[in-house]
Amino acid sequence: MHSARNAPARIAITLGDVCGIGPEIILKAMSDPLLAQRCVVVGDPGVLAAQATRLGLPMPREIMPVEALRAPYPEIGVLDATAGDAAYRYIVYAVEMAMRGEVGAIVTAPISKAAMRRAGHNYPGHTELLASLAGGCEVRMMLVNPELRVVLVTVHEALRTAVSNITPATVLRTIEIADAGLRKAGIAQPRLAVAGLNPHAGEDGLFGSEEVEQIVPAIAAARARGIAVSGPFPPDTIFMQARGLERFDAVIAMYHDQGLIPVKYLGLDEGVNVTLGLPFVRTSPDHGTAFDIAGSGRADPRSLIRAIDCAREIYDGNIR
Repeated sequence: MHSARNAPARIAITLGDVCGIGPEIILKAMSDPLLAQRCVVVGDPGVLAAQATRLGLPMPREIMPVEALRAPYPEIGVLDATAGDAAYRYIVYAVEMAMRGEVGAIVTAPISKAAMRRAGHNYPGHTELLASLAGGCEVRMMLVNPELRVVLVTVHEALRTAVSNITPATVLRTIEIADAGLRKAGIAQPRLAVAGLNPHAGEDGLFGSEEVEQIVPAIAAARARGIAVSGPFPPDTIFMQARGLERFDAVIAMYHDQGLIPVKYLGLDEGVNVTLGLPFVRTSPDHGTAFDIAGSGRADPRSLIRAIDCAREIYDGNIR
């Protein structure tokens, strides 16, 4: 993930979609001098300055100017293609910094996928964009909060498509990437639980054959490679069994909502999205652009603060 752990990670924080709450939560988080240490905000200084004045907040100590917008800036709280293009450019610049070794981690503020598509950047989300910019590496999304970690086999795709993409190969690679990512983050022998796809994990084929044909062979192959993985478990109970991180270090979920609903139900305030498999650390808040409250001063920075802390912990090999 990085070459040396004897120096603290320098963290790039991308500004996200400037029409959303990204600039506000960054300003609020960076107003803490201790948290802001070794952080550099990647984005338009003019946008930040305008929001700082509006909200009565100080400017971050370190900004890497990526001037993708011109005043007057897009209206806060609306979907805007120019903001989508700017968000894309901030991410590109931050990845270039990471690939050059100038930063050890990237924390991304929320983007609007619709705004990016309007600007011609057709990616399902941050995860796929980052993987492409990093050279097409194979990645997986992990959602983290203080009580639960969940790694997804499939992510941003229709449920019908996701089910067809659950194969022994994709499940095995998810287990392997989760195991490797957690080891790099400081867990010596990750304990992984695999959720089934169907009710009661298929009930031995009574409610579907995916467990028997797709999931069980992947678990067996992973165990043969020395990975501490078990399952498949009924998806309606495994997240409760894994809550608290005492029995399992992470749950492998089959599709987006199966994994994200339990994480988000436990609260968005401390939820963090981690991309496993990249050549650098990447985290983000576990919420979106929140156009409905953008510019109101009511945005809560706690998930971003946790994402910054989590990036440092993973880089240092000391994930909690």
